[in-house]
Formats: sequence, C-alpha cells, structure tokens
Amino acid sequence: MKVVDKVRSAAEGDGRTVFSFEFFPPKTEEGVENLFERMDRMVAHNPSFCDITWGAGGSTADVTLDIANRMQNMACVETMMHLTCTNMPVEKINHALNTIKANGIQNVLALRGDPPHGQDKFVQVAGGFACALDLVQHIRAKYGDYFGITVAGYPEAHPDMIQGDEGALLEAYNSDLAYLKRKVDAGADLVITQLFYDTDTFLKFVDDCRQIGITCPIVPGIMPINNYKGFLRMTGFCKTKIPPEITAALDPIKDNEEAVRAYGIHLGTEMCKKILDHGIKTLHLYTLNMEKSALAILMVNLGLIEESKISRSLPWRRPTNIFRSKEDVRPIFWANRPKSYISRTVGWDQYPHGRWGDSKNPSYGALTDYQFMRPRARGKKLHEEWATPLKSVDDVNERFMKFCQGKLRSSPWSELDGLQPETKIIDEQLSQVNLRGFLTINSQPAINGEKSDSPAVGWGGPGGYVYQKAYLEFFCSKDKLIAITEKCKALPSITYVAVSKEGECISNCTLNAVNAVTWGVFPGKEIIQPTVVDPASFMIWKDEAFEIWTRGWACLFPEDDPSREVLTQVQKSYFLVSLVDNDYVHGDLFAAFKDL
Repeated sequence: MKVVDKVRSAAEGDGRTVFSFEFFPPKTEEGVENLFERMDRMVAHNPSFCDITWGAGGSTADVTLDIANRMQNMACVETMMHLTCTNMPVEKINHALNTIKANGIQNVLALRGDPPHGQDKFVQVAGGFACALDLVQHIRAKYGDYFGITVAGYPEAHPDMIQGDEGALLEAYNSDLAYLKRKVDAGADLVITQLFYDTDTFLKFVDDCRQIGITCPIVPGIMPINNYKGFLRMTGFCKTKIPPEITAALDPIKDNEEAVRAYGIHLGTEMCKKILDHGIKTLHLYTLNMEKSALAILMVNLGLIEESKISRSLPWRRPTNIFRSKEDVRPIFWANRPKSYISRTVGWDQYPHGRWGDSKNPSYGALTDYQFMRPRARGKKLHEEWATPLKSVDDVNERFMKFCQGKLRSSPWSELDGLQPETKIIDEQLSQVNLRGFLTINSQPAINGEKSDSPAVGWGGPGGYVYQKAYLEFFCSKDKLIAITEKCKALPSITYVAVSKEGECISNCTLNAVNAVTWGVFPGKEIIQPTVVDPASFMIWKDEAFEIWTRGWACLFPEDDPSREVLTQVQKSYFLVSLVDNDYVHGDLFAAFKDL
C-alpha cells in the first residue's frame, strides 16, 4: 500500500495521529540481525510505515535492498526505501526499483544524495541523474503510478543553500521551496522533512509550502537527541539551526549521557506536542536504530501507543507485500514460525484467501538453511537456555516444561520472543502435559465469543467477537501416541493427525479435510477464518518440525557431545501430533491426557 494513502486515510478517517520510524543499514551481518530484533519490537506498535536509508554514494546498496525486502515481507511493515542519485547510473537505479517492485514494495524516498565519502560536492555520475527531480521524473515515466514517491523537504533550505551561521538567505530559501514544488508537480506524493529543532521554523515552512500550492501531506522528521556528540555531528552536517535555549540546556549536561537522552526525550515530546496542536497528525522519527527514545516519546509522553491495546488485524501479522495483500488464511502449524512460512510460500502464484483452497496446488518451498538460521542475538539466547547437557529424554522434557512455565524466553521451534499472551490461559495444563512426556510446540485455548479487542486473544479491531477451538501440537513416543489415541475414542469431539519423521501416519480424520480453528464475527462482514488445520500442510510442516531437532537444537552442542545423540534418537523415534477439540463450548482437550 502507498504510504500517502495510509496517511490520508488516517487524516480523513478518525483524525488519529500516525507515526513512523527510520532505520539505517548496519555495516555488519550481526548488526543487521540485531536491527531486526529491535525492529520486530517496534513494528509491534503499528507504525504506519518504516523506511530504510540508502548509504552515501550507494555504499550499502545491496544491504539496503535486502533489508527493505525483509522489512516488507518478514517484519511485515509497510516499507519505504530511500534511493539516491549518487554513483547510480540509470541501470543501477532501474535494478533497485525493479528489485523492490518484485518484492511487493510500493514506496520510494527519492533523493539526490550526499557526496560520496571523501568528496565535498555532489557530482553527477555518467549515465545518472543530477538531482532528485530527475529521479522523480524517471520513476513516474518508467513505472507510472505503481510507486508512491516521497521527497525531502528542508524547513531551513537545503544545506547547499545555507552559507554561514545565519542560515539561508530569503532568495535561496524561496528558490528551494520552488524546487520542492517542482518535485511534487513531477509526481511526488508526500514530503518528509529534514531534521529540525526549531518547531516554529517547521510550521512556517509548512505554511510557506501551502502558499505556493504544495498541497500534499508534509511529515515532520523528528530526531530525538540521544548523545551530545552525535547531536553536534548531525546538526553540523545538515547545517541545522540550534535554538539558544537548547544549547543552554545541553551545555551543563553534555558529559552525562543519561541526562542528555532524558532531555532529548523531553525536547522531542514538546516539539511533537506543538506540531500536533497545529493540526498535523503525522510524525516521523529518525531512530538512529535505537528504540528507547522514540518509544518513550510516543508511548510514555504522548500516549500514542498503549502497549496493552496493540491491535492485531489478524491472529498473525499480515504481510505488507502488495502481492500478498489478500492473504487472510494460514495453517496454524507455522504460528510460531511466521517468517519460515512466508519464505516457504514466497514462490506461490496466488495465496489462499477467503476460504482455504487446495494447499497442494501451490507448492510449499523446500527446506533451506534460511528456515533454521537464527539471528546471532537470538542464537545466544537459545544457546544459554537450550544448550544444557542432556543425559536422557527426561532432561528434554524438562526444557519443554520450563518454556511452558515462562522460565525460558526462547525455543528452537519458535521465532517469537517467549510465550504468547493467550498461552498464559493454559500454561499450567501445558506444563502438566510436558511433564508426562508430551513435548508441546504450539497451542491455543478454546475461546467462545470473546470480545475482539481482548488484550490476550483479540484481533480484527473492536466491535466483533472471536472464537477458536482448543489446539495442541506436540512430539511424543509411539507408546504415548497409542495411549492418547485410545483415550480419544471416548472423546468424539477430538480429531488428530500424527506422523513420524519417515512419514508413518495415524489419524482419525480425513487427510484432505480443512478445519477452521479460529474465526471472527464482525459487523457488516462475512465470517473471517484466518487459521486452519490442514492435514496436507501438516505433512509439509512435519519435515521442518523434525529437522529443528538437529538443525535448531542439537547444533548448539559440540559435535562429540552426547546430548546430540539424545536429540537424534528423539527425532528418529517420536511422532509429531496435531490435536483439535472441535467442541469449543464444552470440550476439554486436556482430558485426553489425564491418567497417562
């Protein structure tokens, strides 16, 4: 979706304030993975979009393209990618645009760009463009209306227009405004401003833009002060005016990093309040890849984020990729590994939507290393919590039980951080199940008409009701599987499918059936059923689920560690079981485990 449409929809709808975050590409692989750990936490607060910068002189072009793809398709946030003219002949520009278009990204911030490192002035590269206006015109001419194009606005005029400490002369300022209008007239939909610290200067800039006929949304770019030296470096580079009261406030505390950050949060809050008071309901925060200051401003001080009321449009985070925008049904098996599901279905020609179709028609992607990769920060947590010596299956059971009790924050079978809120409804029962040797990796409690804005189980927004059947997925030995299937004969509401690593299958339901296990009822809409149990998909998922025993857990141990053998034996001899209690009103899924 185009960012400008989201901004206008919010303004024309309920007039709510929307916010967004900017990130830059780290220089190391570990830095990129740490960024996504942080980004996942920030995206949970529903920013209208996030953008990723393009390195000076195209120095991080490949990294930026990769991060933009992962933001849109894995982090599932509307993504805007910066694109500059620096060191970019037209074929490289087209490559970048074709790449993001193929990845379902619709938003570009078109910039001239800074001079390459070591140069003082921008120089047009052979076969490239001289300015952002050229880039806007090229994008519109070649790609029509596909892209939403954003351009930069400079409340104090472009740094090249500023000479000396007094700022740009009036003539230079007016010339820069006129140039901004040419960019908008050429096809730009949205303006995001350069950082500023004099709010009156920004408000005057907006008024001046309106006076000359720039009618598109103008989004203020706010950069919280995180440390004193960084603040001086950024304002010096951008030739940003620093009001004397800010200098006076910072000077006595410049060597106290915590005090500087606290002041930066206070200043950013006051700037945002003044902007909001003037009827501008969009804020863009330059995060410098840090979350605390940005979230403190939005959540603690402005109250724009209520952590207990983070709304979910679906039980899983909907992809923002334009080609997957109609996807609204998924098998429950990948509930804790959504990125793996996305990567395994990226080649589908069409995505199941409405009522689940034939999952065997569009084939799931084969297992690849990606499904088992862990960001280094997360890998460290997994190693701390799961690489403890295993002498027997009892030690394996103990790890699973501790995770269900909330004593561990990571799991090899989950890309998520800790237990989900709804799991706490049944955490005691889950612990008892694991104690009996049934190793759970996925579950949901039965829900019969809970309000759709419930913090624990709600989704779809207010005004509706949500329902779900109790579901449990676990590994167990064949002896325990036989015992539980015998118990299920007296519990006709329970259906199950079990499969071994080698494909031996035991089931009491039709293997081509599709069972909706989550649904919602909302005013003026058809019933939405976003989560299903699909036995055909389960047979695809089982390969990944079994592979995690070795490539997700055993690999944490040294090659000659006996723990590896314990895990390998479990992998070879256990079954993966999917259990559904179809009586979501009176059923008791855990009754099947009593006395086992």
